[in-house]
Amino acid sequence: MPKKSCHVEWIFAPDDVARIRFAFSPIWELVVSLRALRDPARHSLHLPWVRAVRPRLAGVDLSELFALVPLQGYLVDFVTPTPETPMPDFAADLERVRRTPPERAAEEAGWVTGADPHVIERFMADPEAGVARVADTLERYWETAFAEFWPRIYGLLEADVLRRSRQLAVGGARELFSDLHPNVRWRGDRLRVTRPWDYTEPIGGDGLVLVPTAFYWPDTAVMVEPYQPMLLYPATGVGTLWASGPPPAPGALAALLGRTRAQILTALADPATTSALARRMTLTPGAVSQHLTVLADGGLVTRRRLGREVVYRRTPMGDSLVCVS
Repeated sequence: MPKKSCHVEWIFAPDDVARIRFAFSPIWELVVSLRALRDPARHSLHLPWVRAVRPRLAGVDLSELFALVPLQGYLVDFVTPTPETPMPDFAADLERVRRTPPERAAEEAGWVTGADPHVIERFMADPEAGVARVADTLERYWETAFAEFWPRIYGLLEADVLRRSRQLAVGGARELFSDLHPNVRWRGDRLRVTRPWDYTEPIGGDGLVLVPTAFYWPDTAVMVEPYQPMLLYPATGVGTLWASGPPPAPGALAALLGRTRAQILTALADPATTSALARRMTLTPGAVSQHLTVLADGGLVTRRRLGREVVYRRTPMGDSLVCVS
């Protein structure tokens, strides 16, 4: 018999689409990076990061985290809470992990399969102490292997949020979900996500949070009650994440504009904010802002305010210069 297809299905009332929001989470990326660290062959996109951080982690005991975040299947939800705000903050995320009710942490640990049973039993015997240990280890792992790389990951996720936000604003939910992931389907008033289990409920409450990810690529993940509904999906452009340094500028364009301005114009293949460009180019925001002003005065880029941020994108003239160089 063919295998039964299972789905998580959220039912949207008319007002629920307006409550769709985007966010991204440093602690989600940190936690799921544990799988890339343990099995880099299955996560070859992140090999440059794995090679860089493995030597640093020789003295860090990650065995409890590895048990709670196995290579496949369910990982405990309490270490990856749904983002509360669109502006990610690792310290705030970690504090939410520390506040996890012990009984919830113990229940979720009991759902994990394929892990070292002795480690899981130790955690469940005293979940309050277990949550504290896990939070401390996450903090050390972040400081040792992740904080240095977060600005680069942040820039990638920020660019995806800007792109998807435009899709939602222009084409609504149907346009947004049409190419989000093959596992995701929008059907009238319902969003269906292929999962190995069945769940159907109204979205309700504060709506759905959409979270792009670099380290969970190429898969999707969901969170349901008692957490706010959340859909994790692969960010666009993950394959470029570990390209060393800023994008190379074509020689003729660099000679015309100067190397840094040419690199900035080339980097604007997708719209970006000053802060995102600064992180990518390893420049100060002030320096990037000065270069963008010159490019805008020359008609090569245009600016548009989106909430509290100013987003820059190439004009057709800027596109033509990059493409012919």
